[in-house]
This record gives sequence, structure tokens and C-alpha cells, in this order.
Amino acid sequence: MKPASFLATLVLFFSLLTGTIAVAAEQPAVNINTADVATLASLSGVGESKAQAIIDYREANGPFASVEALANVKGIGARTVEKNADRIAVK
Repeated sequence: MKPASFLATLVLFFSLLTGTIAVAAEQPAVNINTADVATLASLSGVGESKAQAIIDYREANGPFASVEALANVKGIGARTVEKNADRIAVK
């Protein structure tokens, strides 16, 4: 591969990579005390059934006091909370 084409490939790769990161960073925070099923399901590792479990837990136990309290929901582990920590809000 010629040095110029290799350099162009690297520039393209990093442009795509940084564009993807910028899009992920722009996603709005999800307030776990008010979000609906569709919004909760947008979190990584949370499908519709886990989203409904979050709502059911919230209705039975009141609002979440902290982001970490989300791990108390059956089917939601600490790892899921960690993966989504930058997108979860408690207001």
C-alpha cells in the first residue's frame, strides 16, 4: 500500500471513529424516575421487558434515589448500570 493511501485510510478511519463517538455523546440522559418503556429500552442491555420491570419496580417502591439503585430491579445488574451510567439520570 502506498504511504499516501495508507495515510488517507487512517484519516478516514479516525474521522468515522470520532463521528461515532460524538453521536453517542449527544444522546440525552434518561431519567429513570419518569422515562417510559421505549425510552428505557434505548439503554444498552435493556429491552422492553426489562424496561417494564424498571417501571413496575418504580411504581411499587417509589422513585429511585440514585442511579446505583437501578441494580435493585430484577434483571438489571451492576454491569448494566455501569455501561449506562453516563446516560442515566435521577431527577
